[in-house]
Amino acid sequence: MKKVVTIGGGTGSFTLLSGLKKYPIELSAIVSMADDGGSTGVLRDELGVLPPGDVRQCLVALSQSSEMLRALMNYRFEGGGLSGHSFGNLFLSALEKVTGSFSLGVAEAAKILNVKGEVIPVTNADTKLFLKLKNDGLLEGENEINHNFEIQKRGMEKMYLSPKAKANPRAIEKISSADLIVIGPGNHYCSIVPNLLVTGIAKAIRTSKAKVVYNCNLVNKKGQTEGFTLDDYIDAIEKYIGTGRVDFVTYNTRKPSRTLLKKYEHESELVTFDRDARRKRHYRVIQTDVLSSEEVHFSRGDTIAHIRSFIRHDTEKLGKVLMMLLELSEYENIFHDIV
Repeated sequence: MKKVVTIGGGTGSFTLLSGLKKYPIELSAIVSMADDGGSTGVLRDELGVLPPGDVRQCLVALSQSSEMLRALMNYRFEGGGLSGHSFGNLFLSALEKVTGSFSLGVAEAAKILNVKGEVIPVTNADTKLFLKLKNDGLLEGENEINHNFEIQKRGMEKMYLSPKAKANPRAIEKISSADLIVIGPGNHYCSIVPNLLVTGIAKAIRTSKAKVVYNCNLVNKKGQTEGFTLDDYIDAIEKYIGTGRVDFVTYNTRKPSRTLLKKYEHESELVTFDRDARRKRHYRVIQTDVLSSEEVHFSRGDTIAHIRSFIRHDTEKLGKVLMMLLELSEYENIFHDIV
């Protein structure tokens, strides 16, 4: 059975995993542990637990349990002292306390939810994401970074985790034995890069024999990745995993509806791809329709709904493209052996 590893945050990974779980593959989801906003941020501060939010979304995506149980995990309280908290976040935090380990708690949750595959926290360390600006400014925490719209204007010097975080050995093991590594989609600074900053992850990707696919974001984020092209995203990611490491990129060719574009006109823009650019690319760009037509709705109790994306990938379309690339990489290996 082919081994597929995904690397990302919550929302993007949820979409990706929902489309991949129906295929006969060994699926492992490596999840960022830098989240500190909304319900997750409150639980981290008040209970001293590791961030459950992104992991919860991945568990629900891979769950083969009833719709009711999946809905329960995503249920968000809208009033009282629990307002803004999702049941699943509380559940995972309680399991961490009971088992004495976040990873053990996640493993127990996976059994209860009858998860296909494995959800792996990228690190077991309690760490925080920092973004240093060129004028000596410092953004502390994923939530502060996510809400800052002047990163490009002021210039980014570097990103780092403090304290330094060592990779979960299970994550290294899965990356090293993978046939296909899928990065994204997801917020570049807050969902993708935090995984690559964890000590050992970038090196494991760099040395793995797996093909690497990057699912290009559909839209840029105002003040952060404005004007980014597909090539810019690859350059930014390969600063961590090594130049020439990305093999394939999926790029959406279908335009969102006017209604969706209207919602985004003052907040972001579609990512562009210059097909005629005089640039020698080491990666192949799969240009196709991977856009979802479904309208996105958020709970009234979601305290960070205002920064979530309305324009999203389609689970089925993205899953089909990635399975095609998995098969393609297998054929290429056969042809290479023949030659």
